[in-house]
Amino acid sequence: MSPDGLDARAIRIDSTSATPPFEQVRAHIAGLIALGELPPGTKLPTVRQLATDVGLATNTAARVYRELDSDGLIVTQGRRGTFVSSGITEAGSVSAVAAQARVAASEFTKQARRLGLSRSEAAQLVDQCWTDD
Repeated sequence: MSPDGLDARAIRIDSTSATPPFEQVRAHIAGLIALGELPPGTKLPTVRQLATDVGLATNTAARVYRELDSDGLIVTQGRRGTFVSSGITEAGSVSAVAAQARVAASEFTKQARRLGLSRSEAAQLVDQCWTDD
């Protein structure tokens, strides 16, 4: 991690993994945000710089940022750049625990969709695991 924010050169893509490269990078950045290693307001590299540093196509790096933005983890401010979100939602401040839970829920949702589960089937699994633990 650079003192100024994300050191994208430290992100390694596992070419043998079944997880697509964009998802590996997205999960890595989301994890750093959830752990507080990329605090709110941290400026992220441009899409082109991320692509160059990680070894992705520019469109793939743009997808990483779109997914993170969709998850509410980052915000793009036009020419100013892309920043880690302040964590403010409609309900108020999101704690680090809530941010981690959101990342985990997002991962679970994406995997459930990949496996072809319906929303109700995925919810049943969560309910079962909730009572099992």
